[in-house]
Amino acid sequence: MSQDNSQKPKVIDQYTANVLQNGISRRSFLTRAAMGTSAVAFAGLTAGTATAGEACCTSAKSSDGGATLDFMPKPKKISDRDIASTQTFDVVVVGAGASGVPAALSAAENGAKVAVLQKQAIVVSQGNTGSGLDLANCDKAGVEAMVNRLMADSAHRCHPELLREWAYNSGEAVNWVIDRAKKGGAQVVDQGTKPQHGIRGVTEHKLNFVTSYFGPKPYTAGDGMRDLAKTAEKAGVKFFFNMPAEQLIQDVTGKVIGVIAKDRDGKYHKYMAKKGVILSAGDYQNNEAMCNFFIPDLKNFERKQMDRTGDGFSMAYWAGGVIEPVGHTKMLHDFDAGPASMCDMPFLAVNRKGERFVNETVAMSLMNNYLRDEQNAGHYSQVFDSNYMTQAKDWPGKLYSPEEMKIYMPEDPTPKKGVYASQTNTYSANTLEELAVKLECDPKTFVANIKRYNELCKTGMDDDFGKPSSKMLPVVKPPFYGIHRRMRISTLCSGMLVDKNHQALDADGNKIGGLFVIGNLGGGFYGGVDYPLTVFGLSLGRCYTFGYLAGRYVAKL
Repeated sequence: MSQDNSQKPKVIDQYTANVLQNGISRRSFLTRAAMGTSAVAFAGLTAGTATAGEACCTSAKSSDGGATLDFMPKPKKISDRDIASTQTFDVVVVGAGASGVPAALSAAENGAKVAVLQKQAIVVSQGNTGSGLDLANCDKAGVEAMVNRLMADSAHRCHPELLREWAYNSGEAVNWVIDRAKKGGAQVVDQGTKPQHGIRGVTEHKLNFVTSYFGPKPYTAGDGMRDLAKTAEKAGVKFFFNMPAEQLIQDVTGKVIGVIAKDRDGKYHKYMAKKGVILSAGDYQNNEAMCNFFIPDLKNFERKQMDRTGDGFSMAYWAGGVIEPVGHTKMLHDFDAGPASMCDMPFLAVNRKGERFVNETVAMSLMNNYLRDEQNAGHYSQVFDSNYMTQAKDWPGKLYSPEEMKIYMPEDPTPKKGVYASQTNTYSANTLEELAVKLECDPKTFVANIKRYNELCKTGMDDDFGKPSSKMLPVVKPPFYGIHRRMRISTLCSGMLVDKNHQALDADGNKIGGLFVIGNLGGGFYGGVDYPLTVFGLSLGRCYTFGYLAGRYVAKL
């Protein structure tokens, strides 16, 4: 006898339930707006297809104090007579970056006819390192311990299913990216587990990595993805540059069936998708209104990237998608100031004025939370003396000798191979006063704070911030060294609600037909205030992996 399941409640995991309750969707915004002002208007679909957002509109204000969602403007209606051309593909990818290019190539290799729409004139990405687990050289218990640690890094607020998607597929995906990028002429190597200093203590079981490295700088993953795109083009992928996507096309059921884009001449073009649209349009760090709404404590930080305006968020939102709740995960670190492997070493740290301000065992990826004010705006300096090579030799990470550090020193003539010369901010001096000037600190304040710190080091008791005595190194022997670090926004890592196949979900937790979301536009993978640095290269590794998986999945629909 068959059983009627129609009345059974939908089983939704805890992460999804939280996002559905607290996330930002078109429906939730209208509901909250109606509760606050009752100024809500609905308009039904009147044709067989509609652009996303055509189904409803509002001028209402939200119930959080009156701020309107002005960063999510309702898409304007574009009639068929305004469309200059229409092309049909199996898969349309929006955004050519570290997730979009792998998605396009993966879909093509699995038999799909693929188009990529790119806002810029070239493929754009950043960073150098992408990581994945080498499953053949891991114990399953070690893999699960890694997943548990990443859950803890995000305060257990992320989706374990997505972390496992990365854990059990990332080695295959990163190896695939390395192989295909090399075929396009890329400068890339597998560094294995060697760079993964942060995994110490995660597990006693076997745990090894595939760690792709596109470099050294100024060659980056951006160059690598451009080389990967060459391989994709040979596989039949068509790239349309200077062609920003404007809005999604949905049928009467709400299924996404295409994209409308606009060229440099202001003409609109339709790209229809038989199997699905994959959004990989990046974050919103250059959209001031979105930042002020979702992550207001970033106001004083510089942005490392350009043209990240949240276009994909708007498209997914008007198609019925759900944005993760306010308090998005942010990535703020800058390795170009000095050796990356020394960034988490707990040397004395001073702010822009020259004051010690923190227990230096705080991870570098979290240091931004102490530097949010307008005066410091993410700037601080690590300070140590000439004894550092022996006194800090047992600290986690890798020390660079004075000779090796010269590539980070703007005053030294050593060629700056592997770093951006404009961002080399490591200095040495024979007096503390001289070092203070180079670090742009107030000399009197700087010297007074170092004197105080040296006194605490003598007693082995950090009465000011509680740092362990084993990590307290006095600054007494010249030459003295200072690394001026400038913390800028690299990426915002929160996005749209998706399932394990990266298909977008609506406000009821139902799949939005034909719509898939990856990269930094995809949600659920992180959940903490800050991007974790336990796994070096996790961000690019996730982008490669989910692009690889989503492309394959959509191609086989």
